[in-house]
Amino acid sequence: MTKFILSGFDLAAFVRDTLAEDLGEGLPGGGRDVTSESVIPAEARFTGVMDSRDAITVAGLPLAKAFFRHLDPDCAIEMLVQDGDEVAAGTDLMRIEGRARALLTAERSALNIVQHLSGVATLTREYVAAMREGSATCTLLDTRKTIPGLRFLEKYATRMGGAQNHRMGLWDAAMIKDNHVAVAGSVGEAVRRAREAGVPKIICEVDRLDQIEPALAAGAHHLLLDNMDPATLREAVAVVAGRVPTEASGGVNLQTIAAKAASGVDFISVGRLTQSAPAADIGLDFKPV
Repeated sequence: MTKFILSGFDLAAFVRDTLAEDLGEGLPGGGRDVTSESVIPAEARFTGVMDSRDAITVAGLPLAKAFFRHLDPDCAIEMLVQDGDEVAAGTDLMRIEGRARALLTAERSALNIVQHLSGVATLTREYVAAMREGSATCTLLDTRKTIPGLRFLEKYATRMGGAQNHRMGLWDAAMIKDNHVAVAGSVGEAVRRAREAGVPKIICEVDRLDQIEPALAAGAHHLLLDNMDPATLREAVAVVAGRVPTEASGGVNLQTIAAKAASGVDFISVGRLTQSAPAADIGLDFKPV
C-alpha cells in the first residue's frame, strides 16, 4: 500500500498525540500502559486479525497501520482489503504480527479510528444509494459539521463512501448564510460585498424563491437552496435555469433525499454523514505466537 497522505493533515502528529492522550503522557504516573507492562512479558509476540462484524464500507486502515507501526516499527501487517471497499459482515480486514505489548497499547486507538471512519463511509454509501433512486447525476456533498480535529479524516471517509467534499473550512470559499445576510441587510448586499472583496468562490444560501435573482445579479457562483421541499426545489431550479450550480440542504435524510435529488438540483449536502454516523462494529483478536 502506498504511503497515506492527506493534504493539510499531519499523520505522524495525529498518531503521536492520540497515543500520548491514551498513555497519559505528562500526567502524574502517566506515559505507560500499566496493564500490558504488568501482565505481558516483554519478549511476548502476538498475531491477530482485524475483522468487521457488520457489512461496511471500509475507511481508516492506513491509520490503524500507522498506530501499530509507531509502537512496533518491525511488526508485520498484511492489508486484506482496501479503503473504499464494500465488504460483508465477517470479512477480515487486516492481519498483524509483532511485539505483544506494543500491539495491545496501539489496539484501541487503531480500532477507534477504523470504526469511526468506516461508520462515516458506510453511512455515506447508504445516502449515495438512496440519492440515486431520485437522480443518476446529482452529487452528494459533506459539510463542516465534523468533530474538531478530525475534519480531514472524516471528509476522507465521506470520499471513500462516494461523496465529494464541500469546502474544507472557512478559508476556501465564502458561504453566505442567514446570519451574514441579517448583518449585511440583504442577500444581494452580502454577495456584493464578497465580490468586491475579491472572493473567488461565493456560495449563497437562499431560503425563498424571491432571493434567487438578487443573489445571482450580485454575482453568486453557487446557490444553496435551504430547507425547501421538493416542489419548491423544482421551482428554484427552473428559476436558476442552469446559470449556477444548485445545492439542496436542510431536512435531508434517507427517506427524503431521493425526492430532493429528483428536483433537478446539482448537489445535495448532508451534515448527518459526519455528525450522526454510528461506529462500525470492528474487532481485533490476538493470540500468542
